[in-house]
Amino acid sequence: MRTIQIVFPVLNEERRLKKGIMKTVEYMEQNFAGRYRLMIVDNGSEDGTAEIAGELTQIYDRVSYLRLAEKGVGLALRAGVRENTCDIVGYMDIDLSTSLDHLKEVDRAFHDPAVQIVNGSRLSRDSVVTGRKPLRNLTSHGFRLMMKLLFGMKIDDALCGFKFFRRETIESLMPHCSDTPGWFYCAELLLRAERAGIVIREIPVTWQDDYDTTVHVGRLVRTYLAQMARLYAEFHFYRR
Repeated sequence: MRTIQIVFPVLNEERRLKKGIMKTVEYMEQNFAGRYRLMIVDNGSEDGTAEIAGELTQIYDRVSYLRLAEKGVGLALRAGVRENTCDIVGYMDIDLSTSLDHLKEVDRAFHDPAVQIVNGSRLSRDSVVTGRKPLRNLTSHGFRLMMKLLFGMKIDDALCGFKFFRRETIESLMPHCSDTPGWFYCAELLLRAERAGIVIREIPVTWQDDYDTTVHVGRLVRTYLAQMARLYAEFHFYRR
């Protein structure tokens, strides 16, 4: 049976961490008993996240904790992959925006030996998304359009916080990706995988947006545009 590690990138999550981990452990014990690991990767939290994470690792032997000094989901994912010993590794949000039931879909998808990556999508026709603010939704659709126009990307939702990889696949992709710390790193992984002919299965997800999460959309847009420009230059100019 395949083993799976879930990385939870966290930053100042003292209010949600314990509940998120406890619910995930309960679910995994019911559906993936004996073949899972959970890793909390802390991106420099300044609240009580570290203390709560430490307590959780004492309670649950399948939960581990790693603290980083810098912020960024990309950094957290890379760190989690370096520490991973499971067959499948991926990440999701600690607020469990994505329904845990999709983990069974992930497991089934990897029954097909051709499938190397499973990506959740909030933008598919069969996705069920609630609580998402119009500006965030517009940003997601705009990002998808830009990635299709610039790179011909087939994946609909490269920024969805629910991605899982075969261990050897992500380990082979990481050396070719940039060291960008944030969300764009995860999209870059998928783009490079597509260009390498790696089979990605995208699944529609049930997603509940967290009202308490603050996202600086303007800053994100500037970051995404800069990263797209970098990749466009690499693909169209530097390799000629």
